[in-house]
Formats: sequence, C-alpha cells, structure tokens
Amino acid sequence: MGRLVRFTSPGLAEVVDFEDAPVGAGEVRLETLYSGISAGTELTAYRGSNPYFNSEWDARRRLFVPGDSTHSYPLDAWGYEEVGTITAVGDGVDTGLIGRLVWGTWGHRSSVVRPMPWVMDRLMPDGLDPVAGIFAKIGAIALNAVLDADIHVGETVVVFGAGVPGQIVAQLARLNGGRVVSVDLLPGRRELAERLGASLTLDPAADDVAERVRQLTENRGADVTIEMSGSYHALHEAVRTAAYSSRVIVGGFFQGAATPVQLGNEFHHNRISIIGSQISGVSPALQHRWNELRMSTTALRLVSDGQLDVTSLITHTMPAEDAPAAFKMLDASPEDALQVVLDYRAAS
Repeated sequence: MGRLVRFTSPGLAEVVDFEDAPVGAGEVRLETLYSGISAGTELTAYRGSNPYFNSEWDARRRLFVPGDSTHSYPLDAWGYEEVGTITAVGDGVDTGLIGRLVWGTWGHRSSVVRPMPWVMDRLMPDGLDPVAGIFAKIGAIALNAVLDADIHVGETVVVFGAGVPGQIVAQLARLNGGRVVSVDLLPGRRELAERLGASLTLDPAADDVAERVRQLTENRGADVTIEMSGSYHALHEAVRTAAYSSRVIVGGFFQGAATPVQLGNEFHHNRISIIGSQISGVSPALQHRWNELRMSTTALRLVSDGQLDVTSLITHTMPAEDAPAAFKMLDASPEDALQVVLDYRAAS
C-alpha cells in the first residue's frame, strides 16, 4: 500500500492510500525520495482555476472547447517534479539497476511502476545530490524559455518573476552571455537573484522598470524580456520594457482575463513580438535537435557541472504526510516560500 496527495476539492488536499501496482516484465518499481511542488501550475489545480477544470482540451485540434472538463475532483498525484530509487525490477530487466536514482514525472506519490526504457533515459548523473532531480522538468521549462529568447552575448535580458522558474531562467540567460535584470516584488527573491548572478534587480512596486532599463541601455530597452510570473501586470511591463522590434517570451501560466495588458500602447507602436513558451514543444528552428528530454538532461548536467544552482532555491523540506499544510501555505502565503520539497524517506 502506498500514499499519494489528492486534491479533493478546490483548496483542499489530503494524503490517502493507494494500491501499489505490480512490477511486470520489462518494468521497474521506483520508490519516491522527494517530490517538488510547482507553486504555479500545481496551485491552479489546487485552487480550481486551471482551464482543464472548466473546459475540455481537444488534443487533436489543440483547442479548449466548451463542454465536459478534462479534469475533475478528486485529482490524484498532480505534480511533475520527482526523484526516486529503483527498488524492484521485473523479468528481463538487469537487477544491477536496483539502487539507481531516477528523475521524472509521476506526481506526489510514494511509488510508481515505469517501463525500463523510460527509466534508462532518466538515470540521475553520478554524484549529484538526489534532491536536484526534482528540478529536471522545471529546468527544462526554464531552458525552453531561454532557447525561445535566442539570447546573444552582450544583450540585456530582463526576467520578470524571481520564483523558481525565473531564478533558473536568469542563471541560464547569464550562461548564454546576457546581462540579466531580475524583477520581483519580494525582497528575498531579489536578493537571491543577485547572489545567483543577476546584474541588477528591480522592485516593480517602487521602480519604473521600463524607464530603468532604458537608462541602462542608452534608451534602447531590453533586447529580450522573459515573463515567468504569470502576472498580467508583469506581462504589460515586459512589453513596455522590450526594445523596438524585439520580443517578449511568455513562460508564465496566466489565469483569468488579461485586463492590465494594453496592446494599443508599446506593443502596437514598437512592433513587439510576444512568443508563448510552453514545454509541449520547442522553437520550430530547434525542434530537429531539441526536445523535452534533452532539455531536462541538459539542466541536470549543468547542475552537476556546477554551472546552475538549484538547491539554493529550496526553502522548505517537509514530510510528505504534511503536503496539505504545504499547499495551504503556498496558497495563502506565497511570499513565505520558494521551492517546497516533500520528503518521502520517513514513510519508507
């Protein structure tokens, strides 16, 4: 018998039992060590604001359509940041794999069974702190935004949002040769961005970001802006901050109507391109070489090589049984946490 996190109704999470699946031929069992909570996407499911709950996603036509919802409550094991240990293998699988660490997406649950080829693509690099495995997919999401941004050496990159994805984007943009400005309302997040290499941080409540960036760039504006907060106010400021005929990369997951976005202003007059960056695909110019798996493994290799710091983003490590309290905290007091990790080791 295993344990998983269930969203029973909007704003209510609980930890419940589930029946472990048997390990079949060509499969392995993974016992979860850690899972990370995505404070953006997962909270939309926790709150019930995710579009999957009020419309149906037609995957063939790639349209949200009225009618039945794609997801409904109760929703089990929603999550995409996991790392675990191989504890059992089925027929035809090398027993030498037992004990190896694997990263992947299987939700907030104590164990899962996966096919051996899938597992082999996701073995953790030797010597890497196991908890770093929870950052594989969010690392891919951040790297995807940076690939879409097409940053060149010496360019000014303004990143809106210094949550987990924004902090990773800022580091990757700097590795690409960009001069990085991080924008966030929270002082602690701005301080962390500076420690991780941002050239400048700005408080949008106190600073006119577009004006400050023009002062920094001989009135050009940012060569590219990257919006990772999911705030429409930030999206509007990202458009204002971008240089003439440049681009805004949008990686945040927005909810509700976009009333603060004024498309008749700088967007219209400065020929701004707004590019949606989402993990289901990559830039058309790169799709023959890049996919999600390569982006995740690249992010972990950068961590292993000491070029990308992800463990500094962890502010809370809590027993998996305390998941309801973790979601309640992130919903009510997001300023109190950055990356929250659920630890399954005490329950194993």
